[in-house]
Amino acid sequence: MSILIYAESQNGKVAKSAKELASYAKAYGDKTGQDVVAVGIGLANAEELFNHGVNKVLNVENEALKVFNAFAYADVVKAAAEQVGADLVIINDSNDAVYMGPVLAEKLDAGYVSQVISLPEDTDDFVVKRKVFSNKGIAYTAVLTGKKLLRLSKNAFGLVENPVSGVIESFAPEVDLSVYDAYKIVSVEKATGKISLTDADIVVSAGRGMKGPENWGMIEELAEVLGAATACSKPVADLGWRPHQEHVGQTGKQVAPNLYIAVGISGAIQHLAGVNSSKNMLVINNDPEAPFFKAADYGVVGDAFEVVPKLIEKLKAFKNQ
Repeated sequence: MSILIYAESQNGKVAKSAKELASYAKAYGDKTGQDVVAVGIGLANAEELFNHGVNKVLNVENEALKVFNAFAYADVVKAAAEQVGADLVIINDSNDAVYMGPVLAEKLDAGYVSQVISLPEDTDDFVVKRKVFSNKGIAYTAVLTGKKLLRLSKNAFGLVENPVSGVIESFAPEVDLSVYDAYKIVSVEKATGKISLTDADIVVSAGRGMKGPENWGMIEELAEVLGAATACSKPVADLGWRPHQEHVGQTGKQVAPNLYIAVGISGAIQHLAGVNSSKNMLVINNDPEAPFFKAADYGVVGDAFEVVPKLIEKLKAFKNQ
């Protein structure tokens, strides 16, 4: 038997999240004596997974699967699980995987646990820690079913290099493509030349405290200096100051970078629900009573239009040393 991970791709390349899944699966496989197998669709650089403990990659090349569909992709993962005899399947926490998870659990007849943040505590009693109540609490969940499906929370385990010899095999499972008849993709718009928000180690985010879209230049400059992705609060996206794909929060994207910088964001509970898995949070706000300060690791009370330019200046001087 093997442990199976779903290796998601971005523009044909192995996503960072897939490497984290591989690191997690390898750590558990070392305890149980199981190999790690990955299944992915159109992976151009699948061999990178070998560096994180994957012994075999099942790579699907099917033009009909270029556009994500939860039901069709679940069929692919189920077929891979059956081929390698996997009782444990692990998926990531991307928007696509969130939609696919319940469908896959039903197809596998598996116990499904989302927002997992730890390895099982032992191999006999399969108990994992998971985030609950909009990331404000921790639950210890026992999975009693024979087959298990875990959705690993972003940045919960990290990337661990553990090189092994691996093989890449073509995989062509039977997939019910009729599910695509339910809707038609008219167009796909992708951001180019930017760091992926969901994979970024650092995120610089801003809110209505910026007073208008014309002031976003310093946010983008700070992000460029730090090698960070840019994000925004929901009101900013709703006002059209920033594109909706940058909206983070309970109803937007959920992020878990190593550093989240919030500029001019009050810190409503809906926003915190999408960002409080960040390893460290720095808040810059001129209101000392802003709710965000209670959740932040570091806080600067001050005018963002004074603080951020000085921060950029200091960071540039530091990088030039």
